[in-house]
Amino acid sequence: MMALAHDSEPPTTITHHQMTAQSVRLAYTAEAGRIAIKDVATGEPLGRLFYVAYRAPAEPGTVRPITFIWNGGPGAASASLNFEGFGPKRIEGDRLVDNADTWLTDSDLVFMDAMAVGFSRAVSPEAQGAFTSIIGDAAATTEFIRSWLLQHGEESKPILVAGQSYGAGRAGSAAYMLLQRGLNVRGLALISNTQGLPHYEDEGLLGDAMHIGDYAVAALYYDKLPADLGTTPEDARANAEAWAEAVYIPALRSRDSLTPEEKAAVTAELARRIGLTPDDIDAATMSLTQGDFLGSLVPGQLPYYLDYRKLTPYVSPSLAVGVRSIRHELGYPSDLPYLGSEPIEDGFAPTGVYPQPVNRTFLHSNVYGATREQVDAVQTEFGKSGRIGMGSYGPRLPGAAEAMALSPRLRVFAPHGAYDPLGGCSMDAERARRIAEPYRQAITVKCYLAGHAIYRDAPARAAFATDMRAFMRAAVQP
Repeated sequence: MMALAHDSEPPTTITHHQMTAQSVRLAYTAEAGRIAIKDVATGEPLGRLFYVAYRAPAEPGTVRPITFIWNGGPGAASASLNFEGFGPKRIEGDRLVDNADTWLTDSDLVFMDAMAVGFSRAVSPEAQGAFTSIIGDAAATTEFIRSWLLQHGEESKPILVAGQSYGAGRAGSAAYMLLQRGLNVRGLALISNTQGLPHYEDEGLLGDAMHIGDYAVAALYYDKLPADLGTTPEDARANAEAWAEAVYIPALRSRDSLTPEEKAAVTAELARRIGLTPDDIDAATMSLTQGDFLGSLVPGQLPYYLDYRKLTPYVSPSLAVGVRSIRHELGYPSDLPYLGSEPIEDGFAPTGVYPQPVNRTFLHSNVYGATREQVDAVQTEFGKSGRIGMGSYGPRLPGAAEAMALSPRLRVFAPHGAYDPLGGCSMDAERARRIAEPYRQAITVKCYLAGHAIYRDAPARAAFATDMRAFMRAAVQP
């Protein structure tokens, strides 16, 4: 039954549901609420992070892990992962249906919204700054998980941490901080972003060179790949990777000793293998950036930076049905706009001036005390690289690699979409081949025929769910 709210903080609600998944009827509870993130010195809340948790009984003799999940952005709502991807209900048209691809079959799920996303809010504009930097965001996420586990009496449970896109970096850092605090982190899912994984020798050259396998798949989609180079995504990728290993990488290593004619020949062949013209590639370096490829792939049009197959402007699917379900079926009656789905202008601004979205004000700093000017200078330099994404100020935070060093039994899953301009399956596979032991055995990489949001392609979503369930089961083994 819905609990009615009479003040600024709706009470946590718990409702009971059933669904069918994998031909089995599954009973579960849904819990919606907010966790206060408090100043440890004063005990006063600085903000509250919203979550939706789904829990199901464990089979006799088994232990169900708890998986904490969030989206990226910063500023992307977890409702997308919940109602498009992995929760028990999925948006289909204008209604919710049982989600055959839910992860709830093998783990309890807690979908968290970061600060200034969903129903998460700081107590003041000044307090929001404690949450909206890379380091503050990771620390607040860690505190959210620690507090949630304590409040639910589950601090000894095996947990998994899963982040999408920008949220993958947050996940790696949170996993490290949680392990430092003695919590039982067993699995880490870095969805569509391998940030924080161990580095390997000559990574910059090798990763960029193998990226042509990803470019070849995109070129094939637009019928720009000669038939002899592959007529399926798998063949296109394999042919490009083989050529990169045999010809392209050796040419890049000996670039300074090549004649202009030799460089021109390599550039021409590279262009043929990724659906471009030689003029689209820097002849002197025999290379191109992610931005170069994205801008040249479809003459006169720009593919969407999260999915080569979509052309800009691209509008993400509506989450309105899911947000309505949170308020009504799950009984959480917040009248705040659900940021990331509902416009902030739907709510009340005391001065008539509405805050900017968090992705515009977020301070991409790995250290406390950085100024906007310092961060902007780093971002400007990153922009010159031609890479898609964003730079950050200060030494990189400890992440997935450091978490793996803290806990040798930690397992990492790195899924990626084949049509994702922000990264690439070929780059991931090269990393998996080259990183040192014992890391290599602990990391599983997978590639799906999807974009950055893997769950928006039904076949990919189903395959991803199967692999993630298997990962969950393996991660909690003694």
